Amino acid sequence: MSHSSSAGSARSAASRLQDNPAFQLMARIGFAVNGLLHILIGGIALGVAFGSGGSADQGGALGHLASNPAGMFMLWVVTIGLWALGLFQILETFLVRGSDKDAWMKRGKEGGKAIAYLAVGFSAFSIARGGSADSAGQTQSFTAQLLATPGGVFLVAVLGLGVIAVGVYFIVKGYKKKFLEDINLPAGKTGRTVTTLGRVGYIAKGVAIVVVGILFCVAAFTSNAAEATGLDGALKALVELPLGRIILSVVALGLIAYGIYCFARAKYARL
Repeated sequence: MSHSSSAGSARSAASRLQDNPAFQLMARIGFAVNGLLHILIGGIALGVAFGSGGSADQGGALGHLASNPAGMFMLWVVTIGLWALGLFQILETFLVRGSDKDAWMKRGKEGGKAIAYLAVGFSAFSIARGGSADSAGQTQSFTAQLLATPGGVFLVAVLGLGVIAVGVYFIVKGYKKKFLEDINLPAGKTGRTVTTLGRVGYIAKGVAIVVVGILFCVAAFTSNAAEATGLDGALKALVELPLGRIILSVVALGLIAYGIYCFARAKYARL
């Protein structure tokens, strides 16, 4: 069998799996649980803006879920849903055709989303098994390990710039309403509401991710891993700005909007 026919058979198998109704249902559940996590993160961040504590990141949201009576069940739903969504994105990466620059950029984008979904799913799995929910501590530990390697400062700086690029991508996707390419937009008022939620949500999430990237860059230039505190530290850093509590409140509400949009995407996603 030739290489091209083998690749074609593999693509055909991947496409059939992607079209499987049960698999698509799990991917939609993945979008919904991703929405739930962002609503929780936004809620915690809103609390931080008004002076309460809590970790405003995926770890804090997962820890909040774990503290509820149905927490273990929800954590397993989050785990399975996000792993299914991650696998779906891996298939999306594999099914991209072409070998030009745009094709490889699309593969990188889809692959990056797959890694993100699988990573948060693994965090939920770890917490369900009794592990830690300290995302900020894990980010600092990872950064410290990178800084300790030869060329570590450069690696952390590149990581920070990469994260900033992802944040800018979210902002542009929201501003230009590119997210509408991912869904079958309903007509009328529902469609307008979904569009507004997506636009506000993507821009707010992009701002938060840009700040995460800036903190990685600060950690690189100061050789201090404690500066890299992930999403929790990024959102809390906004409080230190002039009118910081107002800015954090707006970003927090934007993350909640993104979470609600994810529920809409679970229903209207093009799979």
